[in-house]
Amino acid sequence: MLKVAFIVPPFVELLDLAGPAQVFIEAKSHGLDAEIEFYSYHDGIISTSGVAFGAIKSYELANLQPGDFVFVAGTDHDYLRSAQFGAEKNFFKWISQCADSQVNTCSICTGAFFLGEAGLLDNRECTTHWRRTEELKARFPKANVLADSLYVKSDNIYTSAGISAGIDLALAILEALKGPHFVHKVARGLVVYHRRDQSHSQKSIYLDFRNHINPKIHEVQDFLINNIGDENSIDALAEMIAMSPRNLTRVFKESTGLTVVEYLTELRRERAKTLLNNPDYTIDFIASQCGFKSARQLQRILR
Repeated sequence: MLKVAFIVPPFVELLDLAGPAQVFIEAKSHGLDAEIEFYSYHDGIISTSGVAFGAIKSYELANLQPGDFVFVAGTDHDYLRSAQFGAEKNFFKWISQCADSQVNTCSICTGAFFLGEAGLLDNRECTTHWRRTEELKARFPKANVLADSLYVKSDNIYTSAGISAGIDLALAILEALKGPHFVHKVARGLVVYHRRDQSHSQKSIYLDFRNHINPKIHEVQDFLINNIGDENSIDALAEMIAMSPRNLTRVFKESTGLTVVEYLTELRRERAKTLLNNPDYTIDFIASQCGFKSARQLQRILR
């Protein structure tokens, strides 16, 4: 079973911890087979907002295996500059050993400074909160710090920008594990409709075009995703949400930037591209599964 471990440092930033953790908690409710655990290297943890934590197990008890994930949440800037932080040599060594053992080692926001102390940023691209990129460069001159990335993957080392970017990183990791449709369901549950990638340009039809707040249009989009092979006429969709076809056409375009037909075509194209990875499926079968009238129509759409 996959294990996802979160390290809770002193003076932790709550959203750095709670954001990505909630992504995996939501994923479990959709069938992700994973254990989610929390560890620390200090007793009596108090967050930057003043919220205190109860007893948290020592990181030394974490039995992480190759392929598991460990996240180090961001922490207070003054703590990062303190002698207390610099004295955590055993913890830095443990983080380094995790990475060497092919545990996927991730930082959120200023958690990158922990990875830097562990020597994991040397000669690799990485990022952190935009306020701290210059300091990260200065403290770890061998690191190639990217100031304009939401997150960076370099081998099994992941770093993310500040605060909410940890959610983007967690969703990207989850997509690599379970695919875009699964991540769509997780993001939908979290009310995160616009998933951003590390360059904020990659498209995901399941998650893009969802950064609006119209519940009826979200209902139509969910229905189309789950009934991609059906005819899905405008009249039937409009009746489903108690709108006129003309009003649905107008509101859908205003909310998403696409017409209903354009959106459905993009859904079918994405589904077809996924099915094409299976050598046992013929082009005719794939076309039928995706709602295309013929293999020729599918091939034209893919071109």
